[in-house]
Amino acid sequence: MRGTKALLDMLENKGVDTIFGYPGGSVISIYDELLDSSIRHVLVRHEQCAAHMADGYARAKNIPGVCLATSGPGTTNLVTGIATAYADSVPMIALTGQVAAGSLGQGAFQEVDAYSLLMPITKHSYRVLDVNRLPHAIKEAWEISQMGRKGPVHIDLPVDQMNSEMDPKIMEETYGVKPLTEDLSAIPEAVRWIREAQRPVILVGGGARDASEEVMAFARTVGAPIETTLMGTGIVPTSYEMFMGPLGLHGHMSSLTVTSEADLIISIGSRFSDRTYSAHDRMKSQKARVIHIDIDRTEFGKHGHECLNIEADAGVALRKLTEALGGFQGTPSAWREKALGYRKRCRCDPDVNTSPIAPQKVMFELNKLIDDDTIVTTDVGQNQMWAMHYLDIEHPRQFISSGTFGTMGFGLPSAIGAKAALPDKKVLTITGDGGLQMVIQELATSIADDLPVTVVLLNNGTLGMVRQMQKYYWGKRYSATTLGADPDFVTVAKGFGANGIHVEKPGEIGDAIRTAMESDRTTVVEIMVDPESDILPMLPANPDIPIVRNGCSF
Repeated sequence: MRGTKALLDMLENKGVDTIFGYPGGSVISIYDELLDSSIRHVLVRHEQCAAHMADGYARAKNIPGVCLATSGPGTTNLVTGIATAYADSVPMIALTGQVAAGSLGQGAFQEVDAYSLLMPITKHSYRVLDVNRLPHAIKEAWEISQMGRKGPVHIDLPVDQMNSEMDPKIMEETYGVKPLTEDLSAIPEAVRWIREAQRPVILVGGGARDASEEVMAFARTVGAPIETTLMGTGIVPTSYEMFMGPLGLHGHMSSLTVTSEADLIISIGSRFSDRTYSAHDRMKSQKARVIHIDIDRTEFGKHGHECLNIEADAGVALRKLTEALGGFQGTPSAWREKALGYRKRCRCDPDVNTSPIAPQKVMFELNKLIDDDTIVTTDVGQNQMWAMHYLDIEHPRQFISSGTFGTMGFGLPSAIGAKAALPDKKVLTITGDGGLQMVIQELATSIADDLPVTVVLLNNGTLGMVRQMQKYYWGKRYSATTLGADPDFVTVAKGFGANGIHVEKPGEIGDAIRTAMESDRTTVVEIMVDPESDILPMLPANPDIPIVRNGCSF
């Protein structure tokens, strides 16, 4: 059996039904083999978007996404997409073509040291210098990408080895990696801390994506206010009465206030990153404590408080902890009532009928249309934060966004990937005119491969998030944030074979988005929004600079 056939057969056996990629000289043999494979290939227009589509596919379906690129520039174009998946702990198999093994290091055409290049942004990197080692690489990569803290794994495929013959019996050999260790020894002490706490709060991050049921069972047992990071959006239903909203840079004032007044944070799968936990929203109590549940021990100890660390899968730890709490009577009622008061004060009315259009009005109209069968992806910038702040998301994996890496251009390709994963779902992406222009060519991919998505474009003619920083912290000295030559997006969309709708009045928003979502063709809904609208509050990194508030009662 040729290495190319073995590769695709093994991927088929793992349940892979889609590969996102772009061909080139070193992977022609793989593409030839794809003609006889059951695996669908989605031809992207840029390799970065192949990785973003594999990322969106993985987040929506909860299995590794697979992307494929040729050697040299094909591989280097994958880097941003792989780094995005690595930063957000998304399982992915990144396949790269490579020059012949005997030519490595000799400066052959389109040679790059992909093995070394991708090692820092993957969980592991393989180079198949002997075709007989291919099954080992595939089987281990598949397992590693999903075990513990999930993430991308890279496999470099020299062209001569992929064209070589191998004994198919090798594919039947068993390969595997050592099981993860866990440490639940802190649970008895954690129970004592929870019982002693007067003002506990539960913080849920992306590490709890697969443990939503356990999170909610624990939350109802403890009865404490609960909040999420950006990556935790959807794990706690927006409608849950004790949900305070997102915490962090552009979080809800209810979450920021509750956290600052808390004496215990029970963190589930959150990294305490600088965008989530800063000087402005950290606990102020001298006796502040943290119970930190995480599968990755390297994330412990970043908050600076007295802590108990529980190294385990979130679901496993929460089941044990909930059981150990036994007849716990719940969080003190005075704290619950205070938190509920903060939640009530923080319910801003997004139904703003102003002209130019306020972005929160767009989110108000979207909330009428999003149901359990809708997946929302976002780009990065103000559009992302408007979505996080105002959308009602009720389920995990319903909201897909680039978090830690903050990759502009993520929205459209990740939506296409999510649609490929779950074709019966309605998929829409919320983007800006800056981010969309980075990947607008992928409209062609959505049309050619019949992967219809709705593109909700908030067009304010600027790079809004950077402009907002310049507005508040740089004396309104606006440098390089005005997009002076935006195209006619409706015309561009139609040029790709998609539909396009232009919206300038608040009353037109709902009908336009509904029409797009009901269409069987990708549709760009260009909504002209107010460039002076800012996503607030905003917490600066410097603790000496005050929070920019949003005019609410806090």
